[in-house]
Amino acid sequence: MIYGNVHNDMIEQQIATLPRVLQSAIRFLKDTDLAAHAPGKFDIELDKIPMILQVLDLSTAPRETLRPEIHRKNIDVQFLAAGGPERAGYYSDDGTNQADEDLLDTPRDILFYHNNPAVPEGTIEMTVGTYAIYFPWDVHIPAVQAGDSPAPIRKIVIKVPADAALKG
Repeated sequence: MIYGNVHNDMIEQQIATLPRVLQSAIRFLKDTDLAAHAPGKFDIELDKIPMILQVLDLSTAPRETLRPEIHRKNIDVQFLAAGGPERAGYYSDDGTNQADEDLLDTPRDILFYHNNPAVPEGTIEMTVGTYAIYFPWDVHIPAVQAGDSPAPIRKIVIKVPADAALKG
């Protein structure tokens, strides 16, 4: 898992070590007004690689109401375009998690795990401009409530094919 903020003055240095396709995804997030974009699911192409852009209007929710998720074919590049704050949970997939719903062999490419309070879970605070890159081994819990009450968020997800990132 890698995260940062597109408003950081050193954004180009921060993303320079990423595979080119992930650099392009971060630049797209930085240079596109996604707060004003229509919500929905869209096919896009960056670096001649087909990807999926999801523009989601959500509300954050208490952590215990959300299920951890993972993807195998895609890298999730998640971005907070508006609203918040949002907290995001994460931990490494060590193979011991119990599946709740397995949709990996569907176009959604997602597996939900049961919540396990014994898992050492980290969190990041997402403010507008924050991105998080979740690789196939990164369990993540997006849209976690950061304060005392839910907050509306404009969440952007770019689904980057994992095999495209491995090519550099």
